Amino acid sequence: MYHAPVLRSESLAALQLRPDGVYVDATFGGGGHSAPILTQLGDNGRLYAFDQDEDARTNALKPEFTAHTGFHFIHSNFRFLKRQLRASGVRPGTVDGILADLGVSSHQLDTPERGFSYRFDAALDMRMNPSDERSAADVLNACTSDELQRVFGAFGEVRNARTLAQACVRFREKSRFQTTADLVGVCEAVVMGERWRYLSQVFQALRMEVNDEIGALRDFMADATEMLRQGGRLVVITYHSIEDRLVKNWLKSGNAEGAVHQDFYGNIERPFEIITKKPLEPSAGEVQENPRARSAKLRVAVKK
Repeated sequence: MYHAPVLRSESLAALQLRPDGVYVDATFGGGGHSAPILTQLGDNGRLYAFDQDEDARTNALKPEFTAHTGFHFIHSNFRFLKRQLRASGVRPGTVDGILADLGVSSHQLDTPERGFSYRFDAALDMRMNPSDERSAADVLNACTSDELQRVFGAFGEVRNARTLAQACVRFREKSRFQTTADLVGVCEAVVMGERWRYLSQVFQALRMEVNDEIGALRDFMADATEMLRQGGRLVVITYHSIEDRLVKNWLKSGNAEGAVHQDFYGNIERPFEIITKKPLEPSAGEVQENPRARSAKLRVAVKK
């Protein structure tokens, strides 16, 4: 399977699909969410599926998607949601529901040559869109020690981010970073705590930097807020505290920082009504079947 969707039944139920509605799957991947959405849409329903990955575009050509006249695949980063939807004839304030399953897909993690995982010795790539210029190797070879410390600390929450950054600089003074094994070797000398967790944090941090995931998420949340109609639903699945905090703040306040704004009369301006006061999490059974689901959190909100 390209990717096993996490919390699939819960996320689909949260959208409250209507046969003639307009919906967005912002992270198409293998179509694990799009396929069941299409089964609930009638001839007048529309689904716009976004993904910047070339393999995802190939998946979108499968008959189960192309057979539905309301299915539209958009080969683009979801940070350009508003621009791409408007180019497709969708006006702001008219979308009934938007679903985003954040993070990296199982397919990307399990494809060695993509360089997303420390489990394989491969080129240090990590680009979700292979046409982007900067790879993980480029980041490690070009960033200063302070910049690398920021990446490891902010995006991976690596406890010894400074020590690791300095170790990376020492390594490249002798040899440039080229493969995942190069990075794993540097990490092995300074690892703190459980090896697998430490490596996961380091690789996550680099992936987020290479793909500007937090910047893309900020842009997406702003566009999603504008494109949804009043009463439209936003459903977001996150996998780590950094992106989850941003989504939580946005749903509460309409901005990534969580800064509360008041109108002239002192009323707090909130763009959403939050449905999930506490995020939904996978059941023990789902985590047992799919261990990658263990950190998932599902948040649902309705546009006011």
